[in-house]
Amino acid sequence: MRFLKYLGLSWLVNAVTLGIVAAVFANIDRGSIGQLLAAAALFGVLNTVLKPLLRLLTLPLAVLTLGVAWFFVSMLMLKVTDWLVKGFDIHGFMTLVWAMVVVWAVNLLLDLVTLPWRVRRRD
Repeated sequence: MRFLKYLGLSWLVNAVTLGIVAAVFANIDRGSIGQLLAAAALFGVLNTVLKPLLRLLTLPLAVLTLGVAWFFVSMLMLKVTDWLVKGFDIHGFMTLVWAMVVVWAVNLLLDLVTLPWRVRRRD
């Protein structure tokens, strides 16, 4: 049950994050609300399943580039979402780069805001 709650919350956070990204950049089309929710679900699945595998495969390159390679792995997850969800379109490489920066910043902010609720006390 806890995993399902986490999955639902992750989906909602991804939807809000992708909605913010689409609102910030004129070169990103979010499509309909349904397409945005589908993009959020796919983005979440990609980040949960495919991204860890790609991070493992790119570990040597990440060591050489001091972790910059993993930024490109994250960008790939966003681009794959663009390719697979009709209506959610990111136009241009620099838009993709800056969209990923905004996704990172929003996720960082959400992590900082939710940290007090995630920390477990050991009494």
